[in-house]
Amino acid sequence: MFIGKIVGSVVATQKTESMRGSKLMMIEPYVIDPKTRDRFVTTGKSLVAVDIVGAGEGQFVLAVQGSSARMTPETKTLPVDCTIIGVIDSATVQKSQIPLE
Repeated sequence: MFIGKIVGSVVATQKTESMRGSKLMMIEPYVIDPKTRDRFVTTGKSLVAVDIVGAGEGQFVLAVQGSSARMTPETKTLPVDCTIIGVIDSATVQKSQIPLE
């Protein structure tokens, strides 16, 4: 499981039948700043993920990859490698709340 930020959406009008109706989002994985440990910083990578929770652009989310991405009722028969499984409300590191910006 990892933390990511939704930076956009992906539209694919032609895709396999099992993926029709699936919402695709572009997310960037984030990590805690290793120097200050007081904020999240991007890893500089981007991924396409199936959104099963109704997240929106700019939100921080929980996502899973690999076989875990297919372990939800919504994705168990889909050819997916990354799934958004939650929207983050808050995060705390060493008793300090990390801003979600």
